[in-house]
Amino acid sequence: MDFQQLIARAKEIREVNSKLASNDGCKAWSSAERMQGFMGDVGDLAKLVMAKNCYRKYDDLDKKLAHELGDCLWSVIILADELGVDLEKSFLETMNEIEARLK
Repeated sequence: MDFQQLIARAKEIREVNSKLASNDGCKAWSSAERMQGFMGDVGDLAKLVMAKNCYRKYDDLDKKLAHELGDCLWSVIILADELGVDLEKSFLETMNEIEARLK
């Protein structure tokens, strides 16, 4: 799967999630609520990274860590889409800028 396919898949899941929220009588999240959710996911990820470095203990750590990284990636992809950022282009430009500074 290439990056554009990952983006398309993330958008599909956003649509399913929005429909479920609507069916439950809840509001669909805007980018502001999505950012708040992302911050919660980043906090969960931080705790799992601490566990990976033997500062905490979790069962099925590698599975939980992989899941949380996937959650965070989904949030970044969807936030970029909602905020009008071409994530693939931005990522490549940023990597080129970092590489140029390192040389």
